[in-house]
Amino acid sequence: MQSHRDDCIVAGLAALAITIHIAESALPSPLPGVKPGLANVITLVALLMFGWRVAAWVAFLRVLVGSLFIGTFLSPAFMLSFSGALCSILVLGVVGGWARKHWGKGHRSLAPGPVGLGILAAMAHMTGQFFAAYWLFIPHKALFNLLPVLMTAALIFGIISGLIATSMINYLQPGSNQSLYGFSKHTFSK
Repeated sequence: MQSHRDDCIVAGLAALAITIHIAESALPSPLPGVKPGLANVITLVALLMFGWRVAAWVAFLRVLVGSLFIGTFLSPAFMLSFSGALCSILVLGVVGGWARKHWGKGHRSLAPGPVGLGILAAMAHMTGQFFAAYWLFIPHKALFNLLPVLMTAALIFGIISGLIATSMINYLQPGSNQSLYGFSKHTFSK
């Protein structure tokens, strides 16, 4: 059963993700579907600090409420955003559960940290959006010519999202003496 505290955590993180999603929608895009995805940082933080269930709520509330605010609900943009979030949260569910269990244990494990999860989430998000666009809107083989460019952008933005999530987690856990994969609490504040 979900407690009031859990509801408040989900609401606060979702509100932050929705705000970033709306602000990001105003940014110009050099290619359709290429945005920094900074709202996904909040999903990563939610995953690593509170678990997959909270991260899934944050991701889906961001897509749903954000699309209502910017007027894209049930439009092609909503379908692409939803398919990307669905793929991303599924990948984070599979890999993130394992990573969260082994992450921050004081030893190096093969579990990905925030940067690895950011890359996986961004690549899954872009893959979901790409195939939704292909299957629903543009079923043309020439669309696959864009895939390397889109995946490169996803890789870059995934790294950035992971670094920001690392910094946020280090900031939000001030009592913790553990740093994330060699990043001290002061690495990003200088």
